[in-house]
Amino acid sequence: IHYGVIAHIQKSLNYTVFDSKWIPCSAKFICLGNYPRGTGVIQIYELQHGEAQLIKEVEKPKPLKCGTFGATSLQQRHLATGDFDGNLNIWNLESPEVPVYTAKAHKEIVNSIDGVGGLGIGDGAPEIVTGSRDGTVKVWDPRQKDLPVANMEPVEGETKRDCWTVAFGHAFNDEDRCVCAGYDNGDIKLFDLRNMSLRWETNIKNGVCCVEFDRKDIDMNKLVATSLEGKFHVFDMRTQHPVKGFASVSEKAHKSTIWQVRHLPQNRDIFMTAGGAGNLHLWKYEYPAKRSKQDSDGMDVGVAGSVSLLQNATLSSQPISSLDWSPDKQGLCVCSGFDQSVRVLIVTKLNLV
Repeated sequence: IHYGVIAHIQKSLNYTVFDSKWIPCSAKFICLGNYPRGTGVIQIYELQHGEAQLIKEVEKPKPLKCGTFGATSLQQRHLATGDFDGNLNIWNLESPEVPVYTAKAHKEIVNSIDGVGGLGIGDGAPEIVTGSRDGTVKVWDPRQKDLPVANMEPVEGETKRDCWTVAFGHAFNDEDRCVCAGYDNGDIKLFDLRNMSLRWETNIKNGVCCVEFDRKDIDMNKLVATSLEGKFHVFDMRTQHPVKGFASVSEKAHKSTIWQVRHLPQNRDIFMTAGGAGNLHLWKYEYPAKRSKQDSDGMDVGVAGSVSLLQNATLSSQPISSLDWSPDKQGLCVCSGFDQSVRVLIVTKLNLV
């Protein structure tokens, strides 16, 4: 099967764009970033007749690094953002002049943000997680002002590492929920929010650029972690061995940093990675015949599957730093890069995988 990656629309921007996201249940997407003069910007675009029309642009005091719709309802569709000054803000995009929620979340830049419990995805309360250069990972309830509901920070005397990426998962009932965080030194930590404990940690030897569960709202199934040296790891999260942890398979895909990974909302075994050389790779994960076996002590140990490349495409000579699949239209994707442009892509034949 020949999967096409078609650059449907390309739009040049007059600012550095850091994140782009579809607005759920719409033909609109947002872009976040910073103007050359050092302020922040939110733009809203709408797809009309094969063009991306700019329908709103708002300037903010601080550059905006990351955004999520994961903790909002489908009725409100509020955007949560993290900025260069450590602020967490939530915006009503109908009137985005003043935030509907604000917290001084971190002492330094918010590198990464994720949401769960909104959009009908994940049971339990709506929550937002932020990860920062200040070394902390914090979980926020947008209904509760000022204080985080959880704060994962280095213990006294432990070196604080730059947290580059955070993701929710395991939100399959009202109580269970996990946060995965990746750090600049290669650490990956899995925090159990139900027991408020560190459930697992590992190190992949290179800075962790992006982590994502294949689904947020199921019993943990798979986790992909991407890194600086063009390598990514897929962990099978169903079987945790007390010593060996989770089984994984790794793939050296890109010649440079893999900035992003995003699983296809309509098929959790398909995912796309975005690289530092302006390329996209589309992957499929194949499960092994048996996902676990018993070791010599009679303990269950996971068995990793394999990864196959379905397609790759080069869009630019600059890194692609953000990537988002449309939740509504299979194969529709928005991505932005350091060439100061945003692109809408169509990936074809995904229904045949």
